[in-house]
Amino acid sequence: MSEPLRSKADDPAALAMRVRDAQAIGDGLPPLLIAAERVAATVAQGIHGRRRTGTGESFWQYRPYSEQDNSHSIDWRRSARSDSLFVRESEWEASQSVWLWCDGSPSMDYRSKPVRDTKRDRAQLLMFATAEALLRGGERIGLLGVDGRASGGKARLRALAERFYSMADTESGMPPAANLPKHSQAILFSDFLSPIEDLEARFSEFAEQHVRGIAVQVLDPAEEELPFSGRVRFHGLEDEGHFLAEKVEQLRPGYKNRLQAHRTALRRIARASGWDLLVHHSGTSAEAGMMALFIALTEARG
Repeated sequence: MSEPLRSKADDPAALAMRVRDAQAIGDGLPPLLIAAERVAATVAQGIHGRRRTGTGESFWQYRPYSEQDNSHSIDWRRSARSDSLFVRESEWEASQSVWLWCDGSPSMDYRSKPVRDTKRDRAQLLMFATAEALLRGGERIGLLGVDGRASGGKARLRALAERFYSMADTESGMPPAANLPKHSQAILFSDFLSPIEDLEARFSEFAEQHVRGIAVQVLDPAEEELPFSGRVRFHGLEDEGHFLAEKVEQLRPGYKNRLQAHRTALRRIARASGWDLLVHHSGTSAEAGMMALFIALTEARG
């Protein structure tokens, strides 16, 4: 699998065109956000990014007293109703700062079937649904490389979407370098097909800042399986030119091995930096992707 070439710096004419595109896209924001809210609703029950033991005033649960607990933590009223001692636990109330980023490179425009989401469409839907779910949980969110600080609030989602589509650099295939507060979290949505050495350098920078998070690799199912047969011409989306395969099925084993090697290396560098890697295919539902993401996020915070 060839490494995709990333776009060069934009000239003023290209920037002006993207501003006009952003205004056009802005007219379609409501349907996108409605879809994001619908997807986010699938994780609203049972999975809660902030629901864990901590200091706060909101009651969470009673649990049996253990020898490691301080006697002052015993809830005597609850314990009086049984033969055992119980501790009253509160829900953690300190909100987290979570930074979001979505790959805007041309390779994200790929889809193998007209009825299927492009990788870009699916990644953006997952990003906005994640933002909505986090905001519902009281977290603060921000755009990686754009926002100076993370913030929350009910009106935050649309403001984030409007600023996302008006960003000057919307075609970068690499997460931007950013000076984030220590112990922040980040969630990245991309096909992560950039050269491994570039990705390793960026994840190392995150590790140096004590920033942890989840990298969500969004791929079309055809990119996993190369299901084509016979004589096929492949056109690069990022100025790689085209490639004519006389019998594409003969290339399938080598292609799949190379893709797997790339993902193994990506998983290795992610783990070395304290990150998790999830793989999501655009042929599956966005709801399934959100559920997997928030299970991973909950486990990372447990």
